[in-house]
Amino acid sequence: MSAEPLVLVVDDEAGVLRLMKLELTAQGFRVVTAAGGEDALRLAEEQRPDAIVLDVMMPDISGLEVMRRLRERANVPIILVTAKDKDSDKVRGLELGADDYVVKPFNPDELGARIRAVLRRAFSADVDRVIRAGSVEIDLNRRLVTKNGQQVSLTRTEWLLLQHLAGNPDKVILSPELLSKVWGPEYRDDLQYLRVWISRLRAKLEDAPGEPRIIKTLPGIGYMLSTAGTEA
Repeated sequence: MSAEPLVLVVDDEAGVLRLMKLELTAQGFRVVTAAGGEDALRLAEEQRPDAIVLDVMMPDISGLEVMRRLRERANVPIILVTAKDKDSDKVRGLELGADDYVVKPFNPDELGARIRAVLRRAFSADVDRVIRAGSVEIDLNRRLVTKNGQQVSLTRTEWLLLQHLAGNPDKVILSPELLSKVWGPEYRDDLQYLRVWISRLRAKLEDAPGEPRIIKTLPGIGYMLSTAGTEA
């Protein structure tokens, strides 16, 4: 990544594009813009941006479809932007692969901060590690998980959750912290939501999901990825 990250901003409103380019440039980003989904896909291929700010509602191709196609080609960080302020829309966007989500109208400084945050996560030195827990191996650099030598298929959300746990092996991560990092600060109190996703992850990684040895629960506190993987 260059000293001045390149950000692709996609929105069908010319005024919004001009404003975001002006504001983000002032914050130290290089900015290219696209007014539609097809242009966004072309520029993403040509320019190889470090991050993409993507409007959901566009006339030619929806932002969610653009994101789906982008995810087939690269793992560039994507922040979705929309006028919709519904939890269901946020969850769907994050489930389909968004790294973050902002709702119009938003503060340009906040957007800049969110871009820097997803870039830090994407290019963190912590990802250059392989974590082993029992029969499970988590390659944080290659984003690859295997169990007994066989690749484990994870959804993007499952991977993000596992990545945060594996990035701090044998350390307790508070539930609100996990919720905030994976889904956003507005989810920090949704403990049941986290339990559901932890259960899904255990079903894929644990030999006996009902008696987890890898992803452990500390009731009322949080979760921990145990590298021992053999303790009850």
